[in-house]
Amino acid sequence: MIRITDLKLELKYAENKEIELSQLKRVISYTYHLSISDILEMKLFKKAVDARKKNHIFFVYSVDLKLKDERSFIQKKHKGVSFAPTLEYFDISNGSQKLKNPPVIVGFGPSGLFAALLLSRRGYKPIILERGLDVDQRTKNVELFWKTGNYNEKSTILFGEGGAGTFSDGKLTTLINDLRCRLVLESFVKHGADDEILYINKPHIGTDILKIIMKNMRNEIIQNGGQILFDSKVTNILIEHNQIVGVLVNDKKMIPTDICLLGIGHSARDTFELLYQKKVEIMQKAFSIGVRIEHPQTFINQAQYGEYANHKSLGAADYKLSFHGKNNRSAYTFCMCPGGDVMCATSEAGGLVTNGMSENKRDHVNSNSALLVNIIPSDFESTHPLAGIEYQRQFEKKAFMLGGANYYAPIQLVGDFLNDELSTMLGTVTPSYLPGTKFVKMTDILPNYVTETIKDALLDFDKKIKGFAMKDAILTGVETRSSSPIRILRDQNHESNIKGLYPMGEGAGYAGGIMSSAVDGIKTAEQIIAKYANR
Repeated sequence: MIRITDLKLELKYAENKEIELSQLKRVISYTYHLSISDILEMKLFKKAVDARKKNHIFFVYSVDLKLKDERSFIQKKHKGVSFAPTLEYFDISNGSQKLKNPPVIVGFGPSGLFAALLLSRRGYKPIILERGLDVDQRTKNVELFWKTGNYNEKSTILFGEGGAGTFSDGKLTTLINDLRCRLVLESFVKHGADDEILYINKPHIGTDILKIIMKNMRNEIIQNGGQILFDSKVTNILIEHNQIVGVLVNDKKMIPTDICLLGIGHSARDTFELLYQKKVEIMQKAFSIGVRIEHPQTFINQAQYGEYANHKSLGAADYKLSFHGKNNRSAYTFCMCPGGDVMCATSEAGGLVTNGMSENKRDHVNSNSALLVNIIPSDFESTHPLAGIEYQRQFEKKAFMLGGANYYAPIQLVGDFLNDELSTMLGTVTPSYLPGTKFVKMTDILPNYVTETIKDALLDFDKKIKGFAMKDAILTGVETRSSSPIRILRDQNHESNIKGLYPMGEGAGYAGGIMSSAVDGIKTAEQIIAKYANR
């Protein structure tokens, strides 16, 4: 097929998919002197918004075409025209080494999910162990927590079917350039996502649709012979002669295995402790901490789209900002959730952690984003491989206590934060966080080098998006789980220093977000397929 880039359409043509495709064909026909009948097939490959000029916003497209005479068209050497590269995932050949037992996958977040999906499709019949609950029971318990403040460690935002991504905006953006990304997107579409995620520039699914997709993926894995065991926490790893031989579940059941894929997520602190005790090689890793910032979504729409704000072809506007400050500290916005809510993402009793979430339509009143500052290992109190966990924990405990020791979140209005004053009443923005909030000073929770960097960043961001530092915007604390505080070392085959133990995904320190974690899970599964024969 032929790929044509940099095609432009006015917003009005994107209100209807059929009209959009028809208009694109007309543009191609006019620009490249083709007859409409010369275009045998057309698929959208990429679609992005160009909002650099607020008085003239439009969509920019790349499309793949099948033409009657592709070779002669290519020979004309039009700008932006080339043969389209293949997007088809290439299966790898099975290895020959025999497995005595099925592979075990620990964790059913993105890396574990896609490793399980690939291994089950190839006949390996994996056993998946997830410490949390299935998505339906998990949702019920989480919603009860938001209403009552009664914490249930088995049903948190961070653990359970689909991992932390299930309660998120469901972003599928990534900085990696890997053909496996296409396999991830196609798998989501196969199991219930809209096919626009295959071409939209900033694809997202939304927490409401992700919950449906998770169940559909689970069903495929089971139909392929895999087993998924919820409420199944790995409490011990059995090692003989530096080779894994099994895992203990809930201190009761031993499951023998030759290989174990670890997709445990960035907050499995007790599992990190277990791995350290078992002499698995671990090192400290940089991450970020900060707060969530909330604005009215109408304000973000107006700031980003001007007179086109709320145009139905555009949806909720987003942003991505960064600032380089003093002393090698940087601040940036992360995991921006248009039309979404701030949530309690606590994974330990007595700690307070925030995160963001949006539904597919992104139609809630506020927008929110993490506003984070980089933290490096020299900030920790020791050189212990797990020192980053204690670093995170100290701020989570402070936030919990200052919030009232009842999982209410500490909040402060941006204007008061900049003036170092305690907020006393809300303005135009109502916090979305549940079960509740309490006014505090963020300087009483976070270290000076973090709060000072955030203050400088807010003033800088206000120049880029006028009004970003509006006095009524809300800061909600604390955000400490942007990424894993450790890296579990592995070789080029994804195997740790313990034979048969394969760390993967965000928790192991090799990914950040749904897409890159899923791709790392696929890559790890490929290592198993290449080495072992299926059972």
